Amino acid sequence: MTATRLLSLDDVPALAELYRDNRDFLAPWEPARDAAFYSVEGQRAAVEGSLTRYKQGLSHPRVILNESGAVVGRVNLSEIVRGAFQSCSLGYWVSAGDNGRGLATAAVRETVAAAFGELRLHRVQAATLLHNVRSQRVLERNGFIRIGMAPEYLNIAGRWQDHFLFHVVARTA
Repeated sequence: MTATRLLSLDDVPALAELYRDNRDFLAPWEPARDAAFYSVEGQRAAVEGSLTRYKQGLSHPRVILNESGAVVGRVNLSEIVRGAFQSCSLGYWVSAGDNGRGLATAAVRETVAAAFGELRLHRVQAATLLHNVRSQRVLERNGFIRIGMAPEYLNIAGRWQDHFLFHVVARTA
């Protein structure tokens, strides 16, 4: 079964509900968000922005699906850079109720395959908070290698926090 598909405007209601239901669960791992983000209107604006960046070739936004095909999270390739770099950043999350079932691992696998196949990129980078061991394991199961630690890398949960950096490169042989 496919673990992901491209994001669409039809996903807005499900994403708004998921974000509302998982607000406390996601708060330690994401940027601080205002209340509008969790509304249907806020998610419509976020999805429209993602789809605009997708059409510009700057991102590759996907939703994560459970076994019955319901949306249970997001996975995204962002900051796509062409030229000599051919690289992007990866981010993902799965709802609290669907965590620990291998969905993130499968979603990352499919999305990295799209990065190296359909998008013809050379490198995918990801970052995790130092204490996010579960996310680090998802990356390692998908062939990512830890390449270092970036101090105060992202503003998560309202403060600048250190992150481990990981990457995986396409096999050229």
